[in-house]
Amino acid sequence: MVNTKIYKAVYELAEKLMKAADKDDRETFESLYAELKAICTENENTDKDHPEQWETLADFTEELEDAVVIYEKALEKANAVNSKDHMASIAFSMATLQIELGQTDAAINNLQDAKISANKIEDNELKAEIDELLATLTAS
Repeated sequence: MVNTKIYKAVYELAEKLMKAADKDDRETFESLYAELKAICTENENTDKDHPEQWETLADFTEELEDAVVIYEKALEKANAVNSKDHMASIAFSMATLQIELGQTDAAINNLQDAKISANKIEDNELKAEIDELLATLTAS
């Protein structure tokens, strides 16, 4: 279970990061990103560690390769707590970046894993997105 105080802090930072990105405010974006990263690092391997904070950090990481690495860490944490929702969404997000990076096989593997995790969740929109992207990649 994610710590409510941390969840709220991460959620608020994510909202502020989106606003800063929309306004193209680099300085604010970078300072908020550093704050989010500090929360992740501080809580790592404590009882406050949770895939949600790592997934959020990866969502706002601009270097694709770096983002993939952070998604991998988020996925490990999601697997550890067997959170199917996080396992599906993280694997899906990671796959979309891997496609951009030309890592199609890795993307297909992640989407297949995401599809398995998604069997157990209620987010039908995510399930459809996973199926669609997987179909696109395996059709060629």
